[in-house]
Amino acid sequence: MNPKNLLLIFTRNPELGKVKTRLAKDVGDQTALNIYKFLLHHTVSITKDLPITKEVYYSEQIHENDIWDTSIYNKKQQAGQGLGERMEHAFETGFKNGYSNIIIIGSDMYDITSEEINQAFEKLNDHDFVIGPAEDGGYYLLGMSKLKPALFANKEWGTNTVLNDTLQDLDKENKVLLEAKNDVDYFSDIEEHKAFQHFFQ
Repeated sequence: MNPKNLLLIFTRNPELGKVKTRLAKDVGDQTALNIYKFLLHHTVSITKDLPITKEVYYSEQIHENDIWDTSIYNKKQQAGQGLGERMEHAFETGFKNGYSNIIIIGSDMYDITSEEINQAFEKLNDHDFVIGPAEDGGYYLLGMSKLKPALFANKEWGTNTVLNDTLQDLDKENKVLLEAKNDVDYFSDIEEHKAFQHFFQ
C-alpha cells in the first residue's frame, strides 16, 4: 500500500428525489435513485481493492451500516457551502494529514476502472495535477500533489464551463489530462448504454 496516496470519494446520501435530479426528469425519481445506487455499488467495486487510503465524504450525514465498509473506507462529512468549498476542504485536510498525492472522484461514474485510477496516481509522481475531462464540460477526476485553492473558486459547478475554467487556472502548471469520459447526468448519457438497459425494460 502506498501510504502517501489518498483517494477522496464524494457521495450524496441516496434519498428519493434528491439524487440525479436531471436524470429523474426523464426516468422518474425512483428509477433515478435505483440508478444512483447501482453507480454507488460500481464505485465500491472499482475502489475497494486499490492499495491506497480511501475516504468517503458524505453530503448530508455519515451512515454507519451501508455499502462503504469501515474496514476499507474512512468516513467523513463534507464541510462548506458549495461544491468548491467542500472539495477544497477535503484536499486541504488530506495534505495536512501528510498525504502527497490526492485524487477526488464522484460516485456516479460508470466508465472508469481501477486501473485508470491507479494510472492517475502514477501520473502524479511526475506531474502536479491530473484531470479526467468529462464529455459534458466538467471533470470526473481531479488529482494534485499540491493544493491550489484557485481550482475551487469562481466556478459554475454543474455547467459545461468547469473544465475550461479549471484548465485556465492550471495554464502554467505541470498537468496531464486523462481520456475524456461520459458521466451520468442525463437520460441521454445512458439511453444506449448496455449496463443501464435493465432499468428501462
